[in-house]
Amino acid sequence: MGRRADLIVVIDGLIFVVEYKVGSSQFDRSSVDQVYGYGLDLKHFHETSHTASVVPILVATHAEEPVDNSLQWEDDGLARPLKVSADGLAPAINYVCRIWGGQPIGPVEWAEGRYRPTPTIVEAAQALYRGHDVEEISRSEAGAENLTHTSDYIASAIEDAKRNDRKIICFITGVPGSGKTLAGLNLATARQRAHGDEHAVFLSGNGPLVEVLREALANDAVDIARVAGEKTSKVKENRRASAFIQNIHHFRDDALSTEAAPIERVAIFDEAQRAWDVEQTSKFMQQKKGQLGFSMSEPEFLLSVMDRHDGWCAIICLVGGGQEINTGEAGIAEWLRALQRSFPHWQAHIPETLEHKIDLEEEITAPALHLATALRSFRAERLSDFVGEVIKGDAEAARAISHELQDFPLFVTRDMDAARSWLRSNVRGNERSGLLASSNAARLKPYGIFTKAKIEPAKWFLAPPEDVRSSNALEDAATEFDVQGLELDWTCVCWDSNFRRKGKVWETMQFRGTRWQAVNDAARQAFIANSYRVLLTRARQGMVVFVPEGTLVDKTREPEFYDAIFEFLRLSGFKPLP
Repeated sequence: MGRRADLIVVIDGLIFVVEYKVGSSQFDRSSVDQVYGYGLDLKHFHETSHTASVVPILVATHAEEPVDNSLQWEDDGLARPLKVSADGLAPAINYVCRIWGGQPIGPVEWAEGRYRPTPTIVEAAQALYRGHDVEEISRSEAGAENLTHTSDYIASAIEDAKRNDRKIICFITGVPGSGKTLAGLNLATARQRAHGDEHAVFLSGNGPLVEVLREALANDAVDIARVAGEKTSKVKENRRASAFIQNIHHFRDDALSTEAAPIERVAIFDEAQRAWDVEQTSKFMQQKKGQLGFSMSEPEFLLSVMDRHDGWCAIICLVGGGQEINTGEAGIAEWLRALQRSFPHWQAHIPETLEHKIDLEEEITAPALHLATALRSFRAERLSDFVGEVIKGDAEAARAISHELQDFPLFVTRDMDAARSWLRSNVRGNERSGLLASSNAARLKPYGIFTKAKIEPAKWFLAPPEDVRSSNALEDAATEFDVQGLELDWTCVCWDSNFRRKGKVWETMQFRGTRWQAVNDAARQAFIANSYRVLLTRARQGMVVFVPEGTLVDKTREPEFYDAIFEFLRLSGFKPLP
């Protein structure tokens, strides 16, 4: 992952991971979090460190002795970092070995243990941008194999298109958290490294995702250059990152200004099912862009832009299911209709899982284009299945799956302060926690959750905990629009009565003016349900759901709204937070 500890000592059944700050007399928080992060990486992702006791040590070479170093162990056998001077390192190691040492660990066997990380999408983007392969950054063997097969298939299809001067479109599907975005980023970086003349680009209509990834890549590139003694600037690195990851709307607008083919021969569209239908696209183009008489859907227009190429080109569509959260989203069927209607000469590569009733002239079925293994949470590969049953309203089925999530804490509480305390007590090192709420969760405001106050996505996901704009500050809640495609280690999902229980089914509501109104439109009902699906699948390590008590003095927050939600979640497998 590009992170490297200064020293690891394997002795007396203990693993010490040591970080030096040469010339420093202070133990600043970022350095403590850095060495803590190394310990967490070993504990979580290094096979032969899973069951060992790991002790992180930060050495500030010019620190004054003594330093308070009472050793505190976490439940998983990871100690909180010790802080020592250069002279204090050996005594600290000897002391810990004398008190907690045990059965020796075979150093050769330990070193040969596989390191199989599960990075966040931000960490994955940074690693791929630096030149790592996708196999190096995937923990799950099945998941890594799946991703590799998918990447190999796409690469082969593109090479075939180049040889035969053919235009192709490939659809990649997958369960939530299976690595669709990772597959797209991997493809873009691999094509850029080996085939720079293709100008492969990763395109997303998800504004927060684009903003966060660009900022993360630029910051990382600046840090790497500084360590290597090379000259660069944030402006230069931002420009590089912006060429690699683009907002799909900017790509679209550039294409409106000219009839020339774009420079990009390979275009990867993230969350392709969220492209707009004809009505939404036409309305936008005529009202916002002055394109009178515009009558194409977004998929048809994007296909027409790439079709301008003489010779070959490739479109890769990353397709998520059950996450449509915006009005006018066409779904994947519109891409297929556009191909049938206007681009029958294109060759379509479609996974077996993508059921459709549209006959295409050139269609190839490819099992390798479906990602079946969830990778987001290294503690719970079946989290998306569990959430699916919750959203369907099947408490019994959800509870059955929850028994397979023993390493993934699932709590529910009526106390917002308790939820915040739980998050703070679980975050270690550089891990991130945050508050999440539906964009129409209008009556959480009395509990300090005000979704109309927009977050700054790059700051929320990347800023250090002491920055009040950071997710770890637990002040601002992000909505489904802010977090789709991204993730946190620990989350608190704040549940309002816009998605409430009525008998044995979910009832969808929206807040208008001073009261709740029932939502009867099927599409709008799906958007609300999917907003909670997105929120409930953002956590990598654990989650607590906050359900208010409500109050009899406010008709918009009646206790009966929330009591039924709390009881259903409890029956589904969420445990009351102690």
